[in-house]
Amino acid sequence: MMSSMSFFLPMKKIPTVTHQQKKVSVVKGKPVFYEEDDLKAARSKFMAMLGQKAPSDKFKGPIRLTTWWCFPVTKNKSDGEYKVTKPDTDNLVKLFKDCMTAVGFWKDDAEVASEVIEKYHADIVGIWVKVEEL
Repeated sequence: MMSSMSFFLPMKKIPTVTHQQKKVSVVKGKPVFYEEDDLKAARSKFMAMLGQKAPSDKFKGPIRLTTWWCFPVTKNKSDGEYKVTKPDTDNLVKLFKDCMTAVGFWKDDAEVASEVIEKYHADIVGIWVKVEEL
């Protein structure tokens, strides 16, 4: 039996900080990686919101993850228009997917064998998420 779920995470502002924005410092001659405050805040926001939506039973691979990132409309962009400016879709989804793993959507994000990531301008800001076992 194929299992699936979908949900919407409404937000005033979608975090656009990316997972690649970790910083490094040198302590006693060794590199130490850390997250800046904006990355920590984005991770915390995603974890809190996704934790409320996590399934009671983890999805098992192969899995398709579809995300529709709905950014605010602007004076030049209307509801439903594709967003063609930064951040890149692959950068947007990395932190989000890591948070989905951490709250228990699946055991390992390597089980996600198919990803559909789209970004739009929308009247209602947030992220639509669909998870399907294939």
